[in-house]
Amino acid sequence: MRNEPSLLQKSVAEAVGTFAIVFAGCGALMVQTRFPGSVAPGSVPIIFGLTVAAMIYAVGHISGAHFNPAVSLAFAVTRHFPAKHLASYWIAQIVGAIAASALLWATLPSGTDFGATNPHVPAFAAVVWEAVVTFFLMFVIISVATDTRAVGTMAGAAIGSTVALAAFVGGPVTGASMNPARSIAPAIFEGQFSDLWIYVVGPALGAVVAAALYTWLRKDTRAGSKTVDIAASKSRKKQRGGSQ
Repeated sequence: MRNEPSLLQKSVAEAVGTFAIVFAGCGALMVQTRFPGSVAPGSVPIIFGLTVAAMIYAVGHISGAHFNPAVSLAFAVTRHFPAKHLASYWIAQIVGAIAASALLWATLPSGTDFGATNPHVPAFAAVVWEAVVTFFLMFVIISVATDTRAVGTMAGAAIGSTVALAAFVGGPVTGASMNPARSIAPAIFEGQFSDLWIYVVGPALGAVVAAALYTWLRKDTRAGSKTVDIAASKSRKKQRGGSQ
């Protein structure tokens, strides 16, 4: 029987996954501005989504594949993740993101764009947009990660496609960060911090609300009631009919 990974191993896995997301996603944005025409604008959301999916399949069995401080917070609030491990995960995620931005800065031609997220609507509207797109991302994440009735083997595809869809819709409005670490790292290298709070508050709010709602939805709130599997019920009826 395989031993449970240590907190250090889990944290390193989180750092690697977050590094990959920022390196690929923000890297695509940086390459796009430094080498015009090299990256199709419509491909960036797909790049983010595919990278998230790949990293979930790569290290999800080690760390749970949060790669996102807002996701870790939501899991902790709903008691699906030990609160005492939050700091380690947050540090790993932010360090991984900053390391990716640092490597991009060191290896690409100079420029002012590091893939930072910037709102194109007033601050309140931007917070709402970030909260909403993160809500749907977290709603999908917690369903495939915690509910045994969901198809767990499709977790990477489901979550990655949600990231891509949210980026297609919300990208022009706020950048559709959905992830404080993804916004913090490029903001450091661009020196733009005035709007950074939007990408901390919005995702955190949306993720916690989504996790709390799904946790409530999956609960049986009526005494003596239970969820009925229609397909299984029909199968049992057929078996009883055939034995009579």
